[in-house]
Amino acid sequence: NKLLILLLVVAAVLAVSSCASISLEDLEFHAWKLKIEKSYASPSEKAQRKQIWLNNRKLVLIHNALADQGLKSYCLGMTQFADMENQEYKKLISQGCLGSFNDSLPRRGSTFNRLPKGTVLPKTDQQQCGSCWAFSATGALEGQHFKKTGKLVPLSEQQLVDCSCKFRNNGCNGDLMNWAFQYIRDNGGVDTEKSYRYEAKDGQCRYRSNSIGAKCNGYVDVSLFEEALKETVATIGPISVATDISHKSLQLYESGVYDEHRCSNIHLNHAVLAVGYGTENGHDYWLEKKTSTCLHWGDKGYIKMTRNKDNQCGIATAASYTLV
Repeated sequence: NKLLILLLVVAAVLAVSSCASISLEDLEFHAWKLKIEKSYASPSEKAQRKQIWLNNRKLVLIHNALADQGLKSYCLGMTQFADMENQEYKKLISQGCLGSFNDSLPRRGSTFNRLPKGTVLPKTDQQQCGSCWAFSATGALEGQHFKKTGKLVPLSEQQLVDCSCKFRNNGCNGDLMNWAFQYIRDNGGVDTEKSYRYEAKDGQCRYRSNSIGAKCNGYVDVSLFEEALKETVATIGPISVATDISHKSLQLYESGVYDEHRCSNIHLNHAVLAVGYGTENGHDYWLEKKTSTCLHWGDKGYIKMTRNKDNQCGIATAASYTLV
């Protein structure tokens, strides 16, 4: 239905353009704005964003031509971030995350996907708030709570933003998932999302003990090896992880196994969930879920991140899970 509406709108624009010259790029940009539901405050801002969008479109076309020749393992697209400069994108999504690690674990099979068991909930858009650590922490705890009780309960990220400052967390200025787990343990639980809604800003703590959705008994750091993370995803998952998602190629990622040699395994800037792994066309990958709504990025917010390439993008650098 949405596609039909979009086509009808574009057709209407074409009809109106019979007396005016409208380029293919104009029509594509207009269709993209409708799809993403983008609007701009002024004609000058629209013109600026359109030029950035056109520059990114050229990059997408060049990259995908290489992908069609088998020279790239993934495709780019005009994502919800396509009208942003890379520095703007990095500022929007960046969140530094580091952790400590345990001993490695035994080997596991070649493919695993946590998603069919229903342990991952869709998430709210974190907006202009560096709260990815809170989304990653609640996502991991929701999975563990479901595994133990059979109940998939959305938990409150806003409570972690507002209430865990004594555990070294800085709300919308970001911090670590492990400290969030410590807070939840010592606090005796975290409220449900329904009782403590996300507001995308720092606020006063409004935790209520009669609205707890889940509890935890602490956390475990996964050792600094992809094989250890593979075992943990298969037996425990979903797992809180931190990655480097700062590159333009990831800003515009659409499908396939993402492989970016410049991606750091030390300088990490965003918290996500590792929910599975596998192999596609000979390329090993991790299946990651971005921790806030990205319906117009990747596969509805999921990405296949390259695996077994020296911990590319740092997925195994700061992995941890909560105990329930």
